[in-house]
Amino acid sequence: MRTALAVAATIGSLPHAALFAPGHSLGGVSLGEPAAQVQAALGAHGVCDGCTTTTWYFTYAKFTQPGLAVEVHAGRVAAVYTIWQPQGWHTASGLRLGAVEAQATKLAGPLAPVQCPDYTALVHDAGTVRSAYYIVDGKLWGFGLLPARTSPCK
Repeated sequence: MRTALAVAATIGSLPHAALFAPGHSLGGVSLGEPAAQVQAALGAHGVCDGCTTTTWYFTYAKFTQPGLAVEVHAGRVAAVYTIWQPQGWHTASGLRLGAVEAQATKLAGPLAPVQCPDYTALVHDAGTVRSAYYIVDGKLWGFGLLPARTSPCK
């Protein structure tokens, strides 16, 4: 996942202990949602300098890393994923960031591994949405939602 910090990040309304609803939403953000709606809900954000897609960073404090990235295309959410490992983020089944990989595969159901540089993404496609569980050093590092059948490597 990208390690670049948000250029002009400011504190917004990013939820603490946010919910990942696989196939539906992450931190209350869904694929296809109007970008203006995300901005109204989450507030101020930074913009990724070196990203090929317009990417907004919502963090808990200025120039810090844990938070949420939202990729925007044609005024709508094209992808959404955690950046770094925001504390308390979880699924309804009780899977929390920081869990061991075995717990992720047990609670999230059948997942297919995709090897990315420096980490593995465990993915599940349902309809038009790909849910991703990012694993670093054997632990659940992040969550993501992307269009089905697209690379989860960020």
